[in-house]
Amino acid sequence: MSKVTTSISIDSDIKEKAQVLFADFGLDLSTAVNIFLRQSVRDNCIPFVIQKEVPNADTIAAMRESEEISKHPEQYKRYHSFSELLEEVTPDA
Repeated sequence: MSKVTTSISIDSDIKEKAQVLFADFGLDLSTAVNIFLRQSVRDNCIPFVIQKEVPNADTIAAMRESEEISKHPEQYKRYHSFSELLEEVTPDA
């Protein structure tokens, strides 16, 4: 089977971390990519689950709070400027 050289763009930080990880398995980056490609072709799919990142509890709470503020803005204090907000939260500064 003949081999070809392929050029791909990879985030430098991810490439470095991947190289360290794969080295722990005794693999170089090229071999790891080839394993991924072969497995994809063999299974006729991407060989792992791809899903959206699920927000954590704090993020979900903040999203709900934002929705509540949008639904009932009259229940929340509004500021006419950033300076006005700063005066309230840092009165001694």
